[in-house]
Amino acid sequence: MTIPIRPASDRRRAAQEKARALGVDEVFISELVETFYARIRVHPVLGPVFNDQIGDEWDRHLALLKDFWASVALHAARYHGKPVPAHKKVASIKEEHFALWLGLFEQTLSDLSGNDACTEYFMERANRIAESLKLALFGLPGLGPPKFAE
Repeated sequence: MTIPIRPASDRRRAAQEKARALGVDEVFISELVETFYARIRVHPVLGPVFNDQIGDEWDRHLALLKDFWASVALHAARYHGKPVPAHKKVASIKEEHFALWLGLFEQTLSDLSGNDACTEYFMERANRIAESLKLALFGLPGLGPPKFAE
């Protein structure tokens, strides 16, 4: 069986067309990031974790997150950070925080988009990202945290 190979530009264009058909564009991503992280900042459990780490740098952090989500949702290729080492530095992150984060993210998406397909589009990606970060930070159950060079 031959698997067709599509150029990256074709894959990027297809992903952007799908996202736009769902109402996902730069304006939506900006509103999503601003609204979601406003909710995070006042969340009784997640707020202290984020606020202690980000401090007075929220404007810079929000710009970085907009680039991140534009890269994830629109294949914009603007985010060039290293999320695993950045999260590894935050000793107060607990595994149970990921479920809270995902729940609040899904609620924010639902509130803003009113479109189940849009919510599913983002949540599929958010769940993969959360699982990757959890594995990097906490490892597999029973095996402990992974050992890797930073």
